[in-house]
Amino acid sequence: MQEKEAVIEIKDLVKSFDGRRVLNKVNLKVYKGETMVIMGGSGCGKSTLLRHIVGSHMPDSGQVFIKGKDITQLPESEFDKIRKRFGMVFQSSALFDSMSVENNITLPLREHTKLDENIMKIMVKMKLELVGLRGFERLMPSQLSGGMRKRVGLARAIALDPEMVFYDEPTAGLDPIVAGVVNKLILDLSKKLQITSVVVTHDMQSVFSIADRIAMLYEGEVIAEGMPDEIRNSTDARVQQFIKGSPEGPIRFFQEGDDYLKQLTE
Repeated sequence: MQEKEAVIEIKDLVKSFDGRRVLNKVNLKVYKGETMVIMGGSGCGKSTLLRHIVGSHMPDSGQVFIKGKDITQLPESEFDKIRKRFGMVFQSSALFDSMSVENNITLPLREHTKLDENIMKIMVKMKLELVGLRGFERLMPSQLSGGMRKRVGLARAIALDPEMVFYDEPTAGLDPIVAGVVNKLILDLSKKLQITSVVVTHDMQSVFSIADRIAMLYEGEVIAEGMPDEIRNSTDARVQQFIKGSPEGPIRFFQEGDDYLKQLTE
């Protein structure tokens, strides 16, 4: 059997902030064409891990390989070439409120290509068609619902036909129906465009709707990794507590008076 191609590989990644270790020797592979979901509670390190993958944070130690290149050692000019291969969907959508939907989506095209204006307009229509918003080009972000803004953000993320797309809490703040629409879009685009996707979320409905594989972070470490059924049937009490959303279990919820909280507020 042919070995799967690891598009992203994280090796012994360590990161601390103000003396607190947020990532503790994280090891993880993401294979070509799959949707890897990184789940975990607030403060577990999942968003920090994502920022290392996209190069906005540098580790204290360890390596992050994208397409076989260690991005922690690359000069900025070389990493810029890799950045063109991926798109990013932000939790807040991160649209520019002063720009129309069309101009938000053409922004990466203007920055990284020399395409004719008419070609860019056609590409915008195509991307909006893919996210179900064709005809919305002239609207401003303030005229859109939260779910529509997320979809425009997704259209912008795929503007350059990336090989990889990274999602930071893509369904945060959405009602269950709209979240379901966004989840379906992530699935459809991953399959239609053969995109490798990494999704950071704590939304259990999203996790089991879109994941090919799942990794759970807890206190900066990967404590479980596998297919959705393997995670669902995990014997790790922390995994089961998180999946079920139970207040009872080994995962502590810090309250006033806890030593940990005191350390953070001193």
